[in-house]
Amino acid sequence: MFVVDQPAIAIVLCLLTMLFWGSWTNGQKIVTQSAPLPVFYRDYVYGIVGTSILVAFTLGSLGDQGRSVWEDLQQAKVANLGLAFAGGVIFNLGNWLLASGINRSGIAIAMPIGTGLSLAVGLVVNYIAEPTGSLPLLIAGGVAVLVAIAFSALAYLAKEEGESSGDSDKTGIWIALAGGLVAGFFFRTVSASIAQDIMNPEPGMLTPYSALLLFSIGIGLSNPLIERLVKRFKLAGDEEPDHSINFRQHGIGLASGFIWSLGMAALLVGSPKAGDAVSYGLSQGATIVSVLWGLFLWKEFEGAPPKANRYLWLMGATYVAGLVLIIFARA
Repeated sequence: MFVVDQPAIAIVLCLLTMLFWGSWTNGQKIVTQSAPLPVFYRDYVYGIVGTSILVAFTLGSLGDQGRSVWEDLQQAKVANLGLAFAGGVIFNLGNWLLASGINRSGIAIAMPIGTGLSLAVGLVVNYIAEPTGSLPLLIAGGVAVLVAIAFSALAYLAKEEGESSGDSDKTGIWIALAGGLVAGFFFRTVSASIAQDIMNPEPGMLTPYSALLLFSIGIGLSNPLIERLVKRFKLAGDEEPDHSINFRQHGIGLASGFIWSLGMAALLVGSPKAGDAVSYGLSQGATIVSVLWGLFLWKEFEGAPPKANRYLWLMGATYVAGLVLIIFARA
């Protein structure tokens, strides 16, 4: 299998994760302009599953380093297979809620709120599982991220005050928060199944490629049920008929899943050599990338009052400060 043995390459992979995870939502914005969210999300899931299979049986199986994916699956403990699979289910539920929040409130608001809370929850979960790093700095970083979430919400409320139509839906904030709360548990669940030494993986543990494959299967198998729940409670907003869906829209959904899955693969492969602090901090920088897309590509705050933009700048500053504190705490 392909193994990264140079820190510089590992850091580049983590930067790719930040770019990919911060960019997949552009596909959702394009498709949902004329199609319901579940149509996009189905194709997005197909893209994740297909890409994970491709990566697992190419990069994860070729070469003479480590174990191939097939060998790895055969020797793995059932508990570790279950953890990787469960991580996919947890992620899918949290991401469905995040996507629904984006559908209602926009990328620039839902992403920092959802992923910010996910980061804060992940800090607590990871520290309980492995109490390493500076606790004061971790607390300070987590508080800074929570303050950034508050600034995001204030920016949204200020934008609402400046709109005369009053037709925006504030429930998008709460849905994004719920998504972040759930998603905060997924990465720890997956990483607990992965061997610490990828070159010489411990018996019973998974390699990153096998974990990615099981993770994606968890997403794919759980998606019909989660989609039904989202529709049942109308979390994604009112839907329209699917009769106008074309090949281009399906292709964009698949490409969004492809982008996200490549980001996940890059993080799992690069993080052991880059180090937990750097890889974790860079991957969570995806939030800033997504906010920039929302502001400059989609003009989500065009015409908003100056107060709303000030809150956004404060959100960005406190979020980056939180990430820096977390990186130093885990270094």
